[in-house]
Amino acid sequence: MISFSQVYKRYPNGYEALKNISFSLEAGEMALITGHSGAGKTTLLRLIAAIERPTSGSIIVNGQNVSTLKGGAIPFLRRNLGLVFQDQKILFDRNVFQNVLLPLQISGFGSTAATRRVRAALDKVGLLNREKAWPITLSGGEQQRLCIARAIVNRPSILIADEPTSNLDADYARDIMDMFVSFNQVGVAILIATHDVELLGSMQQRILTLNHGELAA
Repeated sequence: MISFSQVYKRYPNGYEALKNISFSLEAGEMALITGHSGAGKTTLLRLIAAIERPTSGSIIVNGQNVSTLKGGAIPFLRRNLGLVFQDQKILFDRNVFQNVLLPLQISGFGSTAATRRVRAALDKVGLLNREKAWPITLSGGEQQRLCIARAIVNRPSILIADEPTSNLDADYARDIMDMFVSFNQVGVAILIATHDVELLGSMQQRILTLNHGELAA
């Protein structure tokens, strides 16, 4: 499903964000990535989505070699990926329903099918009764749920999230992580970057630890 083989990421200024990363995430598996600030967690997730490209090594996602993927093929790769990043990119000039609808409009879904999918996604994250609300009126936890709804509306096989519980209180954070677990229980492969020690201690999933760009043994 996701496979890294001897992946390096070096920026033009010479900084090595990732060094010799090799690991696999199997279909239907859930894993957590942890590490200090600047360890390379965000870079690793951005490589999976082809937002950035590796300096060397191989990254296979759903059978496609992301390392050599041409630009025109990237939107098709991302249709099978649900992405939840820290820069949420919520559209504050559109209501909750319209925010979640956007990925389906881009994919060319018809109105009836799209409406059904949007409401199903909002129901899963507990926002169905807020579909007409403007994002500015949502709490921080509700805005994060909105981002998750938008990430899952295409029914992706893989969901990746970067610090999805940051800046949330403990109860909201627990609810968000429980939501990811429930998605995993129906077969979605999930990879989450987090530094939340309390959450890490309560999770049963495999934990990958990054230390200055390297995976700890």
